[in-house]
Amino acid sequence: MDGGAAAGGDVREAIEVTGERGAEWLGSYRDVHMNVFGTPLRVMDHGEGVHLWDVDGNEYLDFLAGIAVNSLGYAHPAWVKAVADQAAKAAHVSNYFATPVQIELAAKLVEIAGAPEGSHVYFGNSGAEANEAALKLAKLYGRTLDNAAPHFGEKPARILALTHGFHGRTMGALSATWKPAIRRPFQPLVPDIEFVEAGSLCAMHDAFARTGQGPYGKGPVAAVIMELVQGEAGVLPMDADYVKGVRKLCDDNHALLIIDEVQTGIGRTGSWFAFQREDLGGVTPDVVSFAKGVAGGFPMGGIIAFGQETSDLFTPGSHGSTFAGNPLGAAAGLATIRTIESEGLVDNAEERGEQLRAALRECGNPLFREVRGRGLLNAIVLAHPCAHAAADWALEHGLIVNAVAPGALRLAPPLIVTADDIDAAVAILSRIPADLPDD
Repeated sequence: MDGGAAAGGDVREAIEVTGERGAEWLGSYRDVHMNVFGTPLRVMDHGEGVHLWDVDGNEYLDFLAGIAVNSLGYAHPAWVKAVADQAAKAAHVSNYFATPVQIELAAKLVEIAGAPEGSHVYFGNSGAEANEAALKLAKLYGRTLDNAAPHFGEKPARILALTHGFHGRTMGALSATWKPAIRRPFQPLVPDIEFVEAGSLCAMHDAFARTGQGPYGKGPVAAVIMELVQGEAGVLPMDADYVKGVRKLCDDNHALLIIDEVQTGIGRTGSWFAFQREDLGGVTPDVVSFAKGVAGGFPMGGIIAFGQETSDLFTPGSHGSTFAGNPLGAAAGLATIRTIESEGLVDNAEERGEQLRAALRECGNPLFREVRGRGLLNAIVLAHPCAHAAADWALEHGLIVNAVAPGALRLAPPLIVTADDIDAAVAILSRIPADLPDD
């Protein structure tokens, strides 16, 4: 199951494991919501820290954090104050105007990304919108290449994406998302985006080498878009040598490298951005997309274009969004980043992630074949494909995780998670029965 979907099933089945109030709400949900997420697992009421309570008063330890969104957990005082104070001033003013908090957040993002002078930020409202902006930027860049259309007789520049990559569900982002089951119903999609086998430098080299004249030659590569940890594929980290090799191919062929940090960014993997981790290659991207954890639960996303030349590809009118960079979201983002800094949560993500992986490997559950990930973005690989049943069992015992693939459970707790929280979660996970039915 990918990140946007809840486990399906009939409402009656969900009611069996929820209370009376939850059952009533679930019945109403089906009456008024389009069926794109399936039946919700629970109806949640409120949260505090790393805990959530449903409408029937049942408490859960949340090791999903709204799918790597709630960086500060629930109801963090600094976040609540920042959003409330900004809401009392102005929640929205449109992009005919700027606000101080919007400018401060953009400057802070450039700073934590270590981007060079001349780098700029574009704000959106989600990860899909962030990647839409990145892909549009790549399209504009492709038109500047000497041997690409719109020059007479030349072929359109291409964008290369990876197999198993996930970049969103809007038409542009979906065009770079690999999973065939969610692509096929909406084809034809944006042209000149090709998929290359993830992790294979030979395949990437061959894709670049297809550039050329003649009936079988293709247009030049404008950009490569990739995640450094493929979250929706089951939390699959990219090998450092592979990442370095892709960067070199982009340099040698004058292509942009777009790193999708929607799920891995803002401290999630133990550094502000995954590309900054030494064990992931130490590469410098040309464009970074971000979202999810940046505003601690408020819808926010965007891109950082590294350097003046890349930033200048967008000009007035070439892109935009009504809500992009609105002051309420910017205040939430600034409060989130400042709190991560002041509470040392990037280091906490690294330390607690190491604790979590070690404890899971040592817990002795025969269902667990492997544990992989970076920082606080991890997956348990299961001995057989029973991830949905395993996630349901954990939920019934007070722990929220999700079935990111039939044979893998994803764990992405808030960055504020403590050592005791890790121990509590592992205590539940270690008891998941090994003989659960397959999905």
